[in-house]
Amino acid sequence: MKSKLLHSLREALEAAGLQDGMTVSFHHHLRNGDYILNLVLEEAARMGIRNLTVNASSLFDIHMPLVGHIRNGVVTRLLTDYVSGGIGRHISSGILSEPVEFRSHGTRAADIAAGRTPIDVAFVAVPAADCRGNATGKLGAAACGSLGYAIPDAMYAKKVVVLTDTLLPYPLPDWAISENWVDYVVQVDAIGDPKGILSGTTRITRDPVGLVMADTAAQVIAASGLLQDGFSFQTGAGGASLAAAASLKEIMLRDNIQGSFALGGITGYLVEMLRAGCFRQLMDVQCFDLDAVASIRDDPRHREISAGHYAAPGTRGAVVDSLDVVILGATEIDTDFNVNVHTDSNGCLMGGSGGHTDPAAGARLPMLIAPLVRARLPVVTDRVACISTPGADVDVLVTQRGVAVNPLRPELAAQLRQAGLPVVEIQDLKRRAEAITGVPRKTPRDGRTVARVLGRDGAVQDLIRELPGEP
Repeated sequence: MKSKLLHSLREALEAAGLQDGMTVSFHHHLRNGDYILNLVLEEAARMGIRNLTVNASSLFDIHMPLVGHIRNGVVTRLLTDYVSGGIGRHISSGILSEPVEFRSHGTRAADIAAGRTPIDVAFVAVPAADCRGNATGKLGAAACGSLGYAIPDAMYAKKVVVLTDTLLPYPLPDWAISENWVDYVVQVDAIGDPKGILSGTTRITRDPVGLVMADTAAQVIAASGLLQDGFSFQTGAGGASLAAAASLKEIMLRDNIQGSFALGGITGYLVEMLRAGCFRQLMDVQCFDLDAVASIRDDPRHREISAGHYAAPGTRGAVVDSLDVVILGATEIDTDFNVNVHTDSNGCLMGGSGGHTDPAAGARLPMLIAPLVRARLPVVTDRVACISTPGADVDVLVTQRGVAVNPLRPELAAQLRQAGLPVVEIQDLKRRAEAITGVPRKTPRDGRTVARVLGRDGAVQDLIRELPGEP
């Protein structure tokens, strides 16, 4: 049996033919514990390679060395779905001569598959692999569960390098990455820090305001008429969203409702709902905690899916298009229901569409949970600093001071009023917030474009401008 195992990362870069001007890709399942992006770019820099495009599904603060590689000309272009605040501040300062391109997770997968964003070399960090490149996230010291965001990269890149710190006998008993996609395998000392892999996970909020919003959100779902056998659901990992899932669980168990599936980034709370019989399956593109990692390894009802299967637009089928309800967060929302999750209210980069835009577009009932005021600023504004998710794809905003329904959904507003829920106009929520905070001063947005936000149709949805003085 021929092995694809190479002795070093440098040997892999040479074998893959990495050259100036190429595009390299990385996934974010290791989150803020990822070592691989930094290792690859450091080796590329030592080899004198320049002018690389980095296509990364997400970037975290652990990837701050990327800033130095940008300043030194090793990296000159970024494509991503999300950036942390640390890297975001440098992008906002205008560190790149070419604007960053932001996609949603689904659109990134679709563009890779269609060849619109070709990848020369994909570097796929995996917690366990064999010598032929079969790889899984379910085993190994840095087990992260699903490798859904890495699958498009592995399937469509011109060259694929698998990097692992746990090499197991051929063949693996289970794999997400298949050997027939892989060119080379490299064993490294460590692919990441498991503590960082779990970063960003949260607990159910104990904040009274958050609990009120969560309970209201569950009531909205019940009143919508969608909560019945076969119901499908996605929620984020924020505290209020998880609390809404807990409230929903109580209703489903009380009324003996079994849903078909829960979707998305999976937490232990959704695992609990699966075990309690609330859903028949979990469809998992990313695990957010250890309970989810254990579940996807041990429970056949917990299914691993690729980013394309999850949410790619224009394909033969994406799971988001079968979704009944999704609960999402928001940094800002405007009176036209446009949502910002890319920037803060001043326009400084601190996030991205990620898995926000896709389920909002696909779900029958896309909902937002957000407090009326955050950091002494109103969450509802006249115009968001950046349109991440268009208002046409948002039906409901739940706050502690009332529920606003998109005017495009008058029948839903009538249903909620009939159920006794506190339905108000979104303009009223804006006025109530500003009565607490005052009217915020608008930051001028006339600088050079530092990022383009692409919609699910591939068109430019909004522009993010340079902020002098950052970081």
